[in-house]
Amino acid sequence: MKTIIEPFKIKSVEPIHFNTREERTDLLGKAHYNPFLIHSDDVLIDLLTDSGTSAMSSEQWAGIMRGDESYAGSPSFFRFRDSVLEITGMPDIIPTHQGRASEKILFSILGGKGKYFISNTLFDTTRANIEFSGAEGVDLLCEEGKHPSIPAPFKGNMDVPALRNFIVEHGAEHIPLVIITVTNNSGGGQPVSMANIRAVRKVCSEFCIPLFIDACRFAENAWFIKLREEGYADKTPKEIARELFSYADGCTMSAKKDAFANIGGFLAMRDERLALQCRNLLVITEGFPTYGGLAGRDLEAIAIGLEEVLDEHYLEYRIRSIEYLTNKLIEAGVPVMQPAGGHAVYLDAKAFLPHIPVDQYPGQALVGALYVEGGVRGVEIGSLMFGKYDGNQQLIPAQLELVRLAIPRRVYTQSHIDYVAEVIIEVFNRRDGIGGLRITEETPFLRHFTVKLQPINQVN
Repeated sequence: MKTIIEPFKIKSVEPIHFNTREERTDLLGKAHYNPFLIHSDDVLIDLLTDSGTSAMSSEQWAGIMRGDESYAGSPSFFRFRDSVLEITGMPDIIPTHQGRASEKILFSILGGKGKYFISNTLFDTTRANIEFSGAEGVDLLCEEGKHPSIPAPFKGNMDVPALRNFIVEHGAEHIPLVIITVTNNSGGGQPVSMANIRAVRKVCSEFCIPLFIDACRFAENAWFIKLREEGYADKTPKEIARELFSYADGCTMSAKKDAFANIGGFLAMRDERLALQCRNLLVITEGFPTYGGLAGRDLEAIAIGLEEVLDEHYLEYRIRSIEYLTNKLIEAGVPVMQPAGGHAVYLDAKAFLPHIPVDQYPGQALVGALYVEGGVRGVEIGSLMFGKYDGNQQLIPAQLELVRLAIPRRVYTQSHIDYVAEVIIEVFNRRDGIGGLRITEETPFLRHFTVKLQPINQVN
């Protein structure tokens, strides 16, 4: 069949609140041109993130009712632990309230001034926690990943020769971890090949550097490997995931992505000594080691979600639905990241709005235009999120200027996605009328969450 149907039935619905273009224009101005500051009731189609926004299954809701809220030794924890162990093979499993809590614990222990954490591409909270420790995050994305409009099967890969050169130049003793993000969120939701993971593992072993996986979307990455990498077509997503994790010394995960949970995450590793340090910090900051800042019901939901996400019918539907929107935009001439990623459609803001210079944040300007046109909320992944300043306070731009439209799992139907395509195409047809922005207020870390901006042509 050509039509890939949703592998689920809708059992409960939530109303969408409609508003007018004029109302949205006013709301965007009151939010200082930052979509994070818009109330969700004022958003028609919310593609700000796929984190914690998925629809949970009837089995997950049943698990929530079974959740045991004992402070220590809850059976819900052991079900959670067993589900993570089954997939990762890592014996030391530490629950946290979400992915950035795992990162905070890990980098507080391993980070510090003069240290480097190397990745294919770090996402925002990962980089922020690294930098907060005093260390530096280094992205070594493969060359094909730097060109949004040129398709390649594994654009999320790490540049292995660059990894080796960096280690030799800076010294392995200054590099506590190498981190591979699967799929590569900041790089357009692009997958990482198993061959690349093996090659990175080989370099890490040579220099005695641990390798960790940022596993937020491990199941989507496993499906891409099944589809695109030789030798994996007959393997199940779980078999592929197990092999992927077998090359790693540990992983962090936000269970708000590929576990369908509304909250939660974990650290998993093979190093007992490091795990003990992490648990000690967990008790101070998160909670007892068998709940880690989560309710027992959330542990149950994660355990069930980790099983459901590896279903082949779901993964086929998930990836094909992202391709569906991507292909509609390509047909209309809209510049997008190609090929389609795993969890989101990424608009190439630099090509979409070539008349707006990077220091006027074309991605953020595009995000605002999409909201005004159709109430669609996305997020900028470019120089607002990742840009730095030099010694003269001049912007050092990000490698890519993207707008991410992250599709929540099991939430929107095809007609919603068709509407999103219509909004984007309409904005593209009117793109010459979109102007740039300037920052009026920002914070030193994760500024995109709370930044305030103003149109360049607006007079105070």
